[in-house]
Amino acid sequence: MALTGGTGLTPFAKKSVLSTNYIDFTSADANSANWAQQYIPEVYEAEVERFGNRTIGGFLKMVGAEIPMTSDQVVWSEQNRLHVSYEGLTLTAGGALGALPATNVLAEGQTILVIKADGSASAKAYISATPTSTTATIHGYSLSDSEIHALVGATGVKVFVYGSEYKKGTDTTAVSVEPSFTQFSNKPIIIKDKYEVSGSDASQIGWVEVTTEGGDSGYLWYLKGEGETRLRFEDYLEMAVIEGEKKSGNGDVPTGIEGTEGLFSAVSSRGQVDNAYAGNLTDFDNILKGLDKEGAIEENMLFLNRVTALAFDDMLAGLDGGNTGAGSAYGVFNNSEQMALNLGFSGFRRGSYDFYKTDWKYLNDASTRGIAADASINGILVPAGTSTVYDQSLGQNIRRPFLHVRYRASEADDRRMKSWLTGSVGGAATSSLDAMEVHFLSERCLCVQGANNFVLFT
Repeated sequence: MALTGGTGLTPFAKKSVLSTNYIDFTSADANSANWAQQYIPEVYEAEVERFGNRTIGGFLKMVGAEIPMTSDQVVWSEQNRLHVSYEGLTLTAGGALGALPATNVLAEGQTILVIKADGSASAKAYISATPTSTTATIHGYSLSDSEIHALVGATGVKVFVYGSEYKKGTDTTAVSVEPSFTQFSNKPIIIKDKYEVSGSDASQIGWVEVTTEGGDSGYLWYLKGEGETRLRFEDYLEMAVIEGEKKSGNGDVPTGIEGTEGLFSAVSSRGQVDNAYAGNLTDFDNILKGLDKEGAIEENMLFLNRVTALAFDDMLAGLDGGNTGAGSAYGVFNNSEQMALNLGFSGFRRGSYDFYKTDWKYLNDASTRGIAADASINGILVPAGTSTVYDQSLGQNIRRPFLHVRYRASEADDRRMKSWLTGSVGGAATSSLDAMEVHFLSERCLCVQGANNFVLFT
């Protein structure tokens, strides 16, 4: 018979399937007894993980370290270049090299290479007289003063010292070059979060079987909210020092809020920024030229969003276009028609550099940088290994990962990742508040050392 469920439903003492006790759960009218389902719905206890692993942390754990400190500021010094070079100089037809900085260390007897602003022409020259504070007199080895002037131009001239030459029996006129360094600093910020549940809600039974990103599984209710708050806070610990920015210029944040220099900010101001990579080998070779001019760190890691990662894959795959035979043969993968085709690359070598490529979920996730199709940051190149810097607190040279976190800690208080309970629920008895509050706190900053070796893809 057809079950239509009328308005006069009659409860039955036994579990019997009758047309008079049939409940229609699809009724559009909540006050109507016109129920159309024979049984109570089957309820799944387990949550569906429709967004997969929702955490985006882990980047700093892969490339850096966490180191305690006791001060509210971290200061370090980085070496400057070893050799002497200048850019943006002027040159007259009479051999006067001008616009030198007041601190220049050019001296009579030095041999230099004089280079045109665009690098298309150069000439060897000799400094023939003791330079003034901003001008040096030069003469060419094989070209006259006027010929050098015509070759390299009058403005934007570049020079570097490659040696010296003196007459027999003469005294040296060389200038003592004192080693110099550049000092950098950063300040930690205090990061907080809180989860709260009332005593009434905590006493209500409402269990759900879950599996969390932290690996915990089983039945939870109000503690599930605490667990998710903790996971979110752990992500904030990383996101805050990646996106952090110092107060400067026209910033009008409240007094006492100073900000901190994050990864993107540090590389944007002190590193290399590439906004021209279009997925071809020529563009990538230009990146290598930039690395050559800096520290030339051999091993580097690429953390990329989806579009840029695929552009790298396509670039590398295109290099194999000349192979013949069935299937594609991408280098060492040795693909054939009998096996699954591997169209991705996790690492490659170009020139004297090794690169290890990985997707960075933070740039892809729809709730973080992936919220917009063009979020301005497409990826970052991070040098592997460690750098040697002078630590002002320790008073000595130390080796640290190029990228590492400093957090406040002492014998009395470790602020790397604090959590505590307040209220009068859930085991806490610190106040008359009829609720349980779970508090989270950290104080930390990021040190980006040798930022000139980083490349930000925008």
